[in-house]
Amino acid sequence: MNAIPQAATLSPDRAVSVPAGKWTVADVEALYQLPLMDLLFRAQQVHRENFNANEIQRSTLLSVKTGGCSEDCGYCSQAARYSTSTEREALMPLDEVIAAAQAAKDKGASRFCMGAAWRGPKDKDLAKVTEMIRTVKDMGLQTCVTLGMLKDGQASELKDAGLDYYNHNLDTDASFYGQVITTHKHADRIDTLGQVREAGIKVCSGGIIGMGESRRNRAALIVQLANLNPAPESVPINNLVPIPGTPMANVSPVDSFEFVRTLAAARITMPTSFVRLSAGRQEMSDELQALCFLAGANSIFYGDKLLTTGNPEADRDEALFEKLGLRPI
Repeated sequence: MNAIPQAATLSPDRAVSVPAGKWTVADVEALYQLPLMDLLFRAQQVHRENFNANEIQRSTLLSVKTGGCSEDCGYCSQAARYSTSTEREALMPLDEVIAAAQAAKDKGASRFCMGAAWRGPKDKDLAKVTEMIRTVKDMGLQTCVTLGMLKDGQASELKDAGLDYYNHNLDTDASFYGQVITTHKHADRIDTLGQVREAGIKVCSGGIIGMGESRRNRAALIVQLANLNPAPESVPINNLVPIPGTPMANVSPVDSFEFVRTLAAARITMPTSFVRLSAGRQEMSDELQALCFLAGANSIFYGDKLLTTGNPEADRDEALFEKLGLRPI
């Protein structure tokens, strides 16, 4: 195996042996500096120690309340202050959620994720969401919601309803955060994740790559996720989909190999987490997706649409999995 470049600080063996919660930005930057084949080899080693390398977990994401959000996330079409094609919609009726969940289950999804464009849920809305959770749970699906920042006691209500996962992405690292979002702080996201953990709910948290951040920012995001105690059980890695009308509409795309390196770094630093290849898959070739799976991604969003952006159709995914010999968990 080739030696790590002299500028790197990570020893050859340490790439797979750093204790959980002990990663530094320098450690992860050193992973990024490895020759790509060495990095992929290490990611596969870690992946195969913890998962079946040919199995993919499938989740379906439904926007149960779209648009009109008061936050100013620079990548998001649902922010009320931006002029985008996304229209404001009320909270979806329960029967429509049930129909979508059944369709997802019939297509092979094992987890059903429900997202609402809020800064945080009001109590009257939370009562409706908990009813959705109970109903979807009774259908035999794992449940996940993303509702924004939580107030004291709300995580416990979600837990009582049977919620399995709460999604709240860190988006980017703390030092770059203010260039993406100004209406709340990075620490607010950490606080919500703490409430979720305290309530006994599993954490789904990742980030978005390609928002103009540096490699050091990407490494720092991975470190912040990996050093949560414990690390998130599910780590979505999104490739920015520039939305016309948002401040990030014209951001230059990140290099594909840099994106693959980020997935590999997530796999090595969070060995037992599901690393999800998330937004941006529609723009990826089959070959790039295969490289992402080789880097350790073992979860996808499955279906025609994420919250507001397109996603490869289920039939295309089935054809790709057949070519690669992948099977659903």
